[in-house]
Amino acid sequence: QQRGRKYNLFLKRRLRIDKRHQSKDSIFFRDGVRRIDFVLSYVDDLNKEWEKKLERRKEFESNLQKAGLELETEDKKESEDGKIFFVKIHAPWEVLITYAEVLNIKVPIKENDIPSMVENPLDCVLFPLRLPEKVMHPEPDYFTAPFSKDKQELYLINDESTFFSPSMRNRIVNYILTRCPYGTEEGKKKFGIKRLLNNGTYTAAYPLHDCQYWKKASDPNCDSERYTLYMEWARFLRFYKEQPLDLIRKYYGEKIGIYFAWLGFYTEMLFLAAVVGLICFLYGLFTMDENMSSKEICDPAIGGEIIMCPLCDRECEYWRLNTTCESSQYSHLFDNVATLFFAIFMGIWVTLFLEFWKRRQARLKYEWDLVDFEEEQQQLQLRPEYEAKCTQKKRNPVTQEMEPYLPLTSQAVRFCISGATVLFWVSLIIASMIAVIVYRLAVYAAFASLMENTQTLQPISGLLTPQLATSVTASCLNFVIIMILNFFYERIAIWITDMEIPRTHMEYENRLTMKMFLFQFVNYYSSCFYVAFFKGKFVGYPGAYTYMFNRWRNEECDPAGCLIELTTQLTIVMAGKQIWGNIQEAIVPWICNWWGRRKARNNPENLYSRWEQDHDLQTFGALGLFYEYLEMVIQFGFITLFVASFPLAPLLALMNNILEIRVDSWKLTTQYRRPVAAKAHSIGVWQEILNGMAILSVVTNAFIVAFTSDMIPRLVYYYAYSENEDSPMSGYINNSLSVFLISDFPERNEPKENPENFVICRYRDYRYPPDHERKYLHTMQFWHILAAKLAFIIIMEHVVFIVKFFVAWMIPDVPADVKAKIKREKYLTQKILHEYELEKLKERLCQGDKRATEKEFIATEGRMELSRAM
Repeated sequence: QQRGRKYNLFLKRRLRIDKRHQSKDSIFFRDGVRRIDFVLSYVDDLNKEWEKKLERRKEFESNLQKAGLELETEDKKESEDGKIFFVKIHAPWEVLITYAEVLNIKVPIKENDIPSMVENPLDCVLFPLRLPEKVMHPEPDYFTAPFSKDKQELYLINDESTFFSPSMRNRIVNYILTRCPYGTEEGKKKFGIKRLLNNGTYTAAYPLHDCQYWKKASDPNCDSERYTLYMEWARFLRFYKEQPLDLIRKYYGEKIGIYFAWLGFYTEMLFLAAVVGLICFLYGLFTMDENMSSKEICDPAIGGEIIMCPLCDRECEYWRLNTTCESSQYSHLFDNVATLFFAIFMGIWVTLFLEFWKRRQARLKYEWDLVDFEEEQQQLQLRPEYEAKCTQKKRNPVTQEMEPYLPLTSQAVRFCISGATVLFWVSLIIASMIAVIVYRLAVYAAFASLMENTQTLQPISGLLTPQLATSVTASCLNFVIIMILNFFYERIAIWITDMEIPRTHMEYENRLTMKMFLFQFVNYYSSCFYVAFFKGKFVGYPGAYTYMFNRWRNEECDPAGCLIELTTQLTIVMAGKQIWGNIQEAIVPWICNWWGRRKARNNPENLYSRWEQDHDLQTFGALGLFYEYLEMVIQFGFITLFVASFPLAPLLALMNNILEIRVDSWKLTTQYRRPVAAKAHSIGVWQEILNGMAILSVVTNAFIVAFTSDMIPRLVYYYAYSENEDSPMSGYINNSLSVFLISDFPERNEPKENPENFVICRYRDYRYPPDHERKYLHTMQFWHILAAKLAFIIIMEHVVFIVKFFVAWMIPDVPADVKAKIKREKYLTQKILHEYELEKLKERLCQGDKRATEKEFIATEGRMELSRAM
């Protein structure tokens, strides 16, 4: 019986193969001529909504055909699971030229005659990084002009079937799909594929990939660009190669192309920051043994004789300073003179990155025909959700047409609810951070007691101090909380943005971007801000400690300083986010696709159709690029806001981004359906966010160097308080520790045991000793150091800002050669159009057209002369 079933299945497949000689792994209709520009899929489920969905589909598909599109339906019997119908859509030439004019699409009029730039002398060195010319520049460079149906002879139309690229074609079809009506419900006119997808009438709508990613298409008419992208771009072994940006733009559209251009440029610029950061780190490594502070701490005769006050109440014991020998040595890796240099360098690097990106973006705008692209015109179309939910109408002052609007009172209420929700979630982050701080305060005593009493931890007790153990575990806990809050807030942010009912797509993206970034900023950076600017700053002194909620004593910095703890916090959160992000981006879609395709592997390849293969892939949603930008901008914050504490942060970011480019390209090429092509002439609101973070980074790094590192106290001691001319830094440790009389301890703070009967203990501060008339008050040195810190912040900020603004002023936003090309193209376009009009007038005069007057002919010639003169 089982053999019989297998035989029947074999016959069924054989019949399907015989029924159509053409392989179903094709991007053409059954006739093999008309290209499939879009695919709709639906399931014919017999539920209570079945008849309504059927009516909607009939009306919608009928209106698509009235709009000029051609449809071909694949019955569910032909599908893999026998449940899904596929509607294939083709846009004929007449439809393409009509909507190319509506969308103001630019097309070639003449091959570019401006000579290319002078060859770079480094080309021979960079040759191994280059891709083949055919991959880098799949099309010649043309002068272009907006398409007009009345002037088709102007354009370089060699073949109507290939004149518009597949990305242009799917963009045109998507434009029709989003505006095609499908009936009237509840007295309202309904339209758009988005609504039909939301109400389940269709299950998916997507353009097709042109072939399988691992092999070229068998059809010679197919360019197999997906295969080229996979082989030359999406494999990790090509990590050292440049990106084929023109091919990415041609296949996926300008919006995705500009993202990869920005990511690639950011990664290239990170290389310089990573090299300088590595040099600063190596400087700290090679000068570690020369660090006088570490030598004094590790010296048994100095650090071994200094008895430190307990770090917690009652349970903690007195301890010797030389127990922190190893941590003080490692802290010198990041807390040295090179830290100051690197902080200033990164302030200038950020400016160079943003200014050079503007130039790169200007070049791409010209090369990709986006110079006159008005993003506002493309984005001003109302969102279908806005039209559906807004019942009132008013006249648009621009179009003079009646359109829906949201009353001011309704907007105010929605904004209040939205603002309150965002404020609540930000408060929740702050509450979680306070909870982590309480954890740090509560478990510190436990770690201190455990490490003193556990023999197995003795070998590493010098390296793993109670402060460091608390910091590491708290950082890991904080990272887990960050990811959990992030998971829930993403959904909340989308919900409240939907609730606001933004009018246009641009408004929607901008509002969601600001909400998500504000939340992520507080979520990821709050713990780093705490360690950098609050921890150890409000401790008090022995006998007068400050307490959180009058219960937990505020924690102190490590004796070697708080900078090493900020480095630990930054490393765990930054590295953890990058690892988790790559797992989410690569492994999760791969598992989902593997699970969805597990049955199809057993079938003949020519039965597993191109539209079914793409249907089984993941959807690259409208917010797909939003999450990619958000991930990179958060990383940008880590390497700029706190880079003074961790010079290796740019190197970590560089390594991650090299992987990120290949992971993003791999998942887009192999794991996701082909996105609908969209235009964009910039990275949008993210540019303003980056500019804001660049300015903030100068302030945060100045404060880190001044208040978190020990550089300023050391410099003040070196120049003002050192008494040893031969070794100016000797005695610094003793100078930086104040004296406390143990008998002055209140009962709440005094340790339970003092087996060695110590009389005094030391603590980090600048206060008068117990025998001074100003007992335990701040010394004059404290005020000198504070004044030096404030002066340093003011000087560093002004110097870096002056250099930043000077560099920004010196570097023009648009390269000179790009300006020349733009002017040349505008001039040539005008000239060709005027010559065309002149020829048309001549023809009309020769044919005796009375309307073509001699004056009109003279005026046209005059306009040409004026254009040449200009």
